[in-house]
Amino acid sequence: MKRPAPKRRPAPATRAEPRVLDVTIAEVGARGDGIASADGPLEGTRLFVPLTVPGDRVRVRVADPAGQGAGKGAGKGEGVRAELVELLEAGPGRGDPACRHFGRCGGCTLQHMDDGAYAAWNVALVQGALARVGLGGTPLVPLSRTPPAARRRARFAALKRGKRVWFGFNERQSHRLADLEECPVLAPRLLALVGPLRALLADVLPEGGECDVVAADLEGGVDLLLVGPRDLGRAARERLVAFEPEAVARIAWQADERGASEPVANRRPAAVRFAGVPIVPPPGAFLQASAEGEAALVEAVVGAVGDAARIADLFAGLGTFSFPLARKAAVHAVEGDAAAVAAVGRAVQGLRLTAERRDLFEQPLTAKELNRFDAVVFDPPRAGASAQAGALAASKVPLVVGVSCNPATFARDARILVDGGYRLARVHPVDQFLWSAHVELVGVFERG
Repeated sequence: MKRPAPKRRPAPATRAEPRVLDVTIAEVGARGDGIASADGPLEGTRLFVPLTVPGDRVRVRVADPAGQGAGKGAGKGEGVRAELVELLEAGPGRGDPACRHFGRCGGCTLQHMDDGAYAAWNVALVQGALARVGLGGTPLVPLSRTPPAARRRARFAALKRGKRVWFGFNERQSHRLADLEECPVLAPRLLALVGPLRALLADVLPEGGECDVVAADLEGGVDLLLVGPRDLGRAARERLVAFEPEAVARIAWQADERGASEPVANRRPAAVRFAGVPIVPPPGAFLQASAEGEAALVEAVVGAVGDAARIADLFAGLGTFSFPLARKAAVHAVEGDAAAVAAVGRAVQGLRLTAERRDLFEQPLTAKELNRFDAVVFDPPRAGASAQAGALAASKVPLVVGVSCNPATFARDARILVDGGYRLARVHPVDQFLWSAHVELVGVFERG
């Protein structure tokens, strides 16, 4: 019997050599990267080049473009990442970064733009998202700006190696840490705690240990939540209790993202005020990134709602909009987080404000439930609220106000509402996340 021929092993795949190209940046995309079209063998491929602005002539390195899924056969909107090698000629919108960590730290992506170009990019990001769903003609209110040194809430990462603690934000597209020494975005009380927290965690973290620190600058002091380490021994607790900075009001700890927080040190009350009402937030609670950004959003929402007598505030959080609205209307706040709902309930103080715990992703308010309100405000997370938007589209609510930190998902939900008979009357963009690729906005929808 003739033996079968042995199967040939496939030749090992060869990794393409990096290509170095000279290109001109045409625009800055939604994630803050410059976008250029490649020439030569990669003709037609879109290149995403960080740290560039429109008009920049740059030399870039493209590593293994075939392995990134681009080139012939790539779908619409696809492209490949490219590394900036050299700036050959600066575009008209280029500016000087405000921070020495810029380019390595992933906290900011757009400090290399001058102020005018950066403001225009914020507006264009919103306009582009609306245009992609057929709402490009929507009137835009002038952009509201947030100044430097205003970020009152931040989440830091910490890692201990060789008795040293790295403390700061992740590097761009990396799990490595950029060790923070300065930050023009952070509020002064938060920035002043970077050094003391690094020293504290050198005693609290085991060798090789890591944790996140959520810090919020509140009325009464800074609120700190340590997420990790998984075990907090007696010595570590004592060190946290003895943490010296006077600015710190509370310290809490939780073992991991899903665990419940546990108070460790409670020196004095820490609160945030909405329309003059003090609310004591649970540790690590969501808070608008800056007081200035919050004020712009609240003004836009309250102005849009006008004289509505019965209002639903969906994804209400701690009541950022509920309390200002309740000064002149009956408000029903709906939120999925139990601790936030409890905090709102404790702070009502005779206002016409009720609070309900409900998962609006799994159980959105129905059209029948919505129809008893004169206006609805909804402020979902970045993923948006397509299910709730669908119920709103089927309702008879005369006025809907949408708040979002993601123009793309806002545009998707706006299209649902418009298809259900609403008109998107105007959009108010708010630059709350300074020098980042995020824009907040308020959209006003009118029925009929």
